[in-house]
This record gives sequence, structure tokens and C-alpha cells, in this order.
Amino acid sequence: MKQHHYKTFLEWTGNLNNGTKDYKSYSRNHRVTIDGKQHSILGSSDPSFRGDASRYNPEELFLASISNCHMLWFLHLCSINDIVVLEYLDHAMGVMEEDKTGSGHFTEVTLHPRVKIENADMIDKANSLHEKANQFCFIANSCNFKIKHQPKTEVID
Repeated sequence: MKQHHYKTFLEWTGNLNNGTKDYKSYSRNHRVTIDGKQHSILGSSDPSFRGDASRYNPEELFLASISNCHMLWFLHLCSINDIVVLEYLDHAMGVMEEDKTGSGHFTEVTLHPRVKIENADMIDKANSLHEKANQFCFIANSCNFKIKHQPKTEVID
């Protein structure tokens, strides 16, 4: 089996001179860098967990990775099925449930791809490829919940 290895570097930047003395004494801010990439990702926790709303949180990045992976597989499948995609947008939505202990997990994700293609005769085929893209998506295959799709495909004017 072929393996792919990935590396990231995470640096906590939220020590406010007291470390983690108590729950309110530190910032959740951090920086993610990846070798060879031009920009860092400035992260924090969700504001409901004392995070900085102006920074990306892990839950948003998780949702974005599902949407991103799905799009890349969908575009690939369209290209090998003679469907010319001219525009692709997605407004992904996810639900995470927190339990009494403070732990939590995602229970659902719904992708809302808005796709514009060249040929009206290919709309049904394009819509059917979302399910196949989900079957191939590495991130979706790593999730323990169903990822739903509500695509809207139309011909570009």
C-alpha cells in the first residue's frame, strides 16, 4: 500500500507571562506552519472556548478540509467524465456536539456546492459525481459520520 506522510509545525503563542496557571491566564493563540508554504495559519480556539474570533479554529479548518478535499475529487471526476466545470463554490456547514464532560465530536457536515458547467446535458451526471467524490475523498473517508451534499448545478451564461 502506498503511504503519504505529512508534517506540520504548531507553536503556541498564547503565554501571557503566567503560562497555564489557571483556565483564564493564557491565550489559546497559536501558529501553524508547514515547510515550503509562504504563509502561516494563525489559529485559536472557538470563541466559546475563550478563543480569538479573528483567528481560525480547528473546527473551521476541519470543515474547510472536508469541503476542499471534496471539491478536488469532484473536479477530477468531472474532468475524466467530459464535464467542463467553469465555477465552483461551496458553503459548507457542520455541527459539533459537546457533551457534559466538555468533549465533543462532529455529528454532521453538509456541503452546498454551487457548480456552473458548460453543457446542460451534463447536469445530472455532474450532480451524481458528488457521491462518488465523497467515496474517494481522503478526509471524508477519515470521518465517522455521514457527509451530506446538496448540490446545485447550472449552466453558465
